[in-house]
Amino acid sequence: LYLNPAFAGTAHCPRLSLNYRNQWPGISGSYVTNSVSYDQHVDALAGGIGLLVLNDRAGEGTISTTNVSGIYSYQLPVTRTFSIKAGIQATWAQKKIDWSKLTFGDQIDARRGFIYNTNEIQRDQPASYVDFTAGVLGFSEKYFGGFSVSHLTEPNESVIEGESPLPRKYTFHAGAVIPLDGKGEEASISPNLLVQMQQDFLQINFGMYYSKGPIVAGLWYRNADSFIALLGFQTGIMKFGYSYDITVSKLTNKTAGSHELSLGFVFDCQPRRRKFRTISCPSF
Repeated sequence: LYLNPAFAGTAHCPRLSLNYRNQWPGISGSYVTNSVSYDQHVDALAGGIGLLVLNDRAGEGTISTTNVSGIYSYQLPVTRTFSIKAGIQATWAQKKIDWSKLTFGDQIDARRGFIYNTNEIQRDQPASYVDFTAGVLGFSEKYFGGFSVSHLTEPNESVIEGESPLPRKYTFHAGAVIPLDGKGEEASISPNLLVQMQQDFLQINFGMYYSKGPIVAGLWYRNADSFIALLGFQTGIMKFGYSYDITVSKLTNKTAGSHELSLGFVFDCQPRRRKFRTISCPSF
């Protein structure tokens, strides 16, 4: 759902996802992100609904951002084997600064360090704003691709005086699920591509998943920054995944990488005559 709101309801049955990410714990003031989401398909709405709650803390909590999003996606069956979904997401967001964790130059004594009170005027009023995202997704049973645009209205997220518009973010993603002939348990590979652009920044991820029975393994490469290794498993309605970013940039091993844990539940729903096909995409 964070990638593209058009994914809401693609599991058809109710789905609950929890995610924890700790980026660069080896560096003081790392980035910690938590999220929880719920989505499902609703026949009466001809599409899916979703709820996404995300909290991000940077600089050991100096800057904190909280997003609460409601999502709707409409599904259009083009043929018996290909469908298109279009999604819209409305978000209430709040960004705030913990003033007690900031230090300023006028607090410094040349010999004794930070001993003075600052003359800076405290500006710790949180910035609250409404944000919007739209996306489209096309898929068959083996191939899928989508595009989304975040921060459509470029809201002002400044926590001090003045304007600080949040630039639009453009996301493109595509992939395939290719079954493999194997003995015993079903197996498949899934090549994937993810491209994100925001103002002057460009991120390109490409990688591959391999799944056999309940086990999923993956390896990604991101720009000239890092490799991402993933291992996960599925048992019953539960799915669990762990990924580790191996830093290969000039930061090397000083970052201690990035750790991400994902836990998901796809609950059973009443069997019914399905009007829409659901997407076949990697679960992790």
